[in-house]
Amino acid sequence: MKLAILSRNTRLYSTRRLVEAARARGHVVRVLDPLRCYMRIASDGFQVHYMGKSLHGFDAVLPRIGASITRYGTAVLRQFELMGSYTPNSSVAILRARDKLHAHQLLAREGIGLPTTVFGDNPDDTADLLSMLGPPPHVIKLTEGTQGAGVMLTEKLAASRGVVEALRGLYANFVVQEFIGEAEGADLRCFVIGDRVVASMRRQAPEGDFRSNLHRGGSAEKVEASTEEQGVAVRAARSLGLYIAGVDLIRSRRGPLVLEVNSTPGLEGIENICGLDIAGEIVGFVEKNAVK
Repeated sequence: MKLAILSRNTRLYSTRRLVEAARARGHVVRVLDPLRCYMRIASDGFQVHYMGKSLHGFDAVLPRIGASITRYGTAVLRQFELMGSYTPNSSVAILRARDKLHAHQLLAREGIGLPTTVFGDNPDDTADLLSMLGPPPHVIKLTEGTQGAGVMLTEKLAASRGVVEALRGLYANFVVQEFIGEAEGADLRCFVIGDRVVASMRRQAPEGDFRSNLHRGGSAEKVEASTEEQGVAVRAARSLGLYIAGVDLIRSRRGPLVLEVNSTPGLEGIENICGLDIAGEIVGFVEKNAVK
């Protein structure tokens, strides 16, 4: 198999592990910086060039596209799709997952549990918008934030109004959600490949914070997700069209609730915590599904 990995940095842990796993299985693999890919789009065919040379013949493309280059990165991925390359996470699916508002709408449509979420645009509607959600605490999230950035907790109604007004003044896109206190600052990261959860870990927020992201100083331990939790994680990934995903759940009184579905989940934390070769699992899945 001839495999391309779209990544801006070959030294990143996840990129390096995918390269190692692919080469260990005898595949030809090349890391491509998506910002160095440029395209010709015409009715007589599609082309991608990279540093002056034509790219073609890739059986599969694995996207490792950072949030800051979502628009261009997904355009490059789409070009490869149009040229016949297989990808486990399509450009459309990545765009769905990156837009938290869109993702939550799709999850709710499928009946998947999630924290109640409200969204509005006009400042005149702020009071009624927050009343639709219920009393604080409230969680306010930028719709394109990653790794816990752009996520705020407000404990009083006046604080919620103030943050909402400030973000509107900055023309930021955001949603407001109910705070699930019984989770006690913990969540469950389920790593989905295809139709199963291959690994899961419980992440705990550091003292004084409610965000459990490892990049924010959270701790983690290997756990076994319940059958219900695994089912919810797989359904959530599939509802967005993703076949490789990190699904973040919280345990609530009304069952598992989906916080986020990550289309480019990092491998370092979960491989080290769980002691598993997840990169090899990903490459194996691509092998079985790539167009030959």
